[in-house]
Amino acid sequence: MAFNRPTWRRAAASQCLALLLALSATEAQAVNQEIRAMFQPDPSQPNKNLFVNQTPNSGYCAIYPGRCEVANIFSIELPVRHDSTRAIEPGDDVSVIAPADWRRLTVTHQDTRETETVEVRITGIGSRFVLSDTVENLTGVAAPTGHDILWTSRSGWLYAPAPCGGSGLAGYSDTAYRFFWQTPVQALCTKTAAFRIPSMYFEKLDFAYELRTPDPLGMSSGLYTGSIGYTIGPSGDFQLGSMMEPDDGALTLDFVLDVLHTLKVEIPPGGNKVVLEPEGGWQGWLEHGRRPTRLYRDQVFNISASSKFTMKIECEHDLGFGNGCGIMDRETGYVGAVNVSVSLPNGLTDSSGQPVRRLPLRLTPSSPFQPGIYVDRKPGTLHFEVDQRDVNWLIDNARDKPYKGNITVIWDSEVG
Repeated sequence: MAFNRPTWRRAAASQCLALLLALSATEAQAVNQEIRAMFQPDPSQPNKNLFVNQTPNSGYCAIYPGRCEVANIFSIELPVRHDSTRAIEPGDDVSVIAPADWRRLTVTHQDTRETETVEVRITGIGSRFVLSDTVENLTGVAAPTGHDILWTSRSGWLYAPAPCGGSGLAGYSDTAYRFFWQTPVQALCTKTAAFRIPSMYFEKLDFAYELRTPDPLGMSSGLYTGSIGYTIGPSGDFQLGSMMEPDDGALTLDFVLDVLHTLKVEIPPGGNKVVLEPEGGWQGWLEHGRRPTRLYRDQVFNISASSKFTMKIECEHDLGFGNGCGIMDRETGYVGAVNVSVSLPNGLTDSSGQPVRRLPLRLTPSSPFQPGIYVDRKPGTLHFEVDQRDVNWLIDNARDKPYKGNITVIWDSEVG
């Protein structure tokens, strides 16, 4: 028994320690915030190839949307509270910092697994702090002047200490003060207490952010997702004072980029029936016996495109060469070859960045065509042509019957 009792005590102590560790683990919570942006081509602004932020503003930018729009920033207010762990004595510093440097994260297409890079930086930080007593009881002077003299620097928290910048936002009551500071660089911005404050807390965490997104014209349609994590609290990425303890110790920003591309082709009425003729018609052959050097027809189409696409043809009469299609006299079975090529409007290039002019189309997909800008209803041309060798063959074997064949042209935005 003398040996068992100490052993039992040690085991009980270990169980208590495990319980305390488990309780501590549950207290270390984290907060997630989705940031969503979308690209959808705008026919009225074809040169504006940018993602548009879709995350509703809260906090600073919800109060001052005009200022944020000019600065191209957005803000989010999170329910993260910071409580003081002790009384704040005269001469104590309350230092604020935000992760103002650009940080990179990878977003991945949910289906194709393609990846792109997004950059984000925090451009402002703010909150509303609440004092344990009225500012008049703490300083002997009522608000708003009491808030100004509670700290050693001028005008309380309205004017940000360097290197932070003021935003013009301040609101106060007898016990509380709301502020928001700009953070052009990642550095501590410090206020120093002039009076004793028994306790205080920052009610929420308000921050502004700026994004750098990839060129959507080089991305596939669909959703790209990725995350970046930050720490909150003393020595963290977000700090509101060394004696201020947050109830959430981590922040994860979950990014969703939604790409909605356009690929639309319009063929004029009757454009699906292509009649191949010599230049100037058949009069030269019918009246003078002059053989045409080629038969052809150029068919115009309008295309709208904001993403990569390929083109290919399918043939009713496949000649077996992997290139052109055939037109056939269905009685004799005689066949002639039709070559198909395409010219695309300016703004669309081939895989080497060159303009697309009379590029032959095959039974296999072309290399991807790439828009440099959003192309909106611009004209392109399909070229159908029978060369001189096949023209001679067709004429020599003609039996007063038409040569016919279906050729399908496919524009495909599903580029692997």
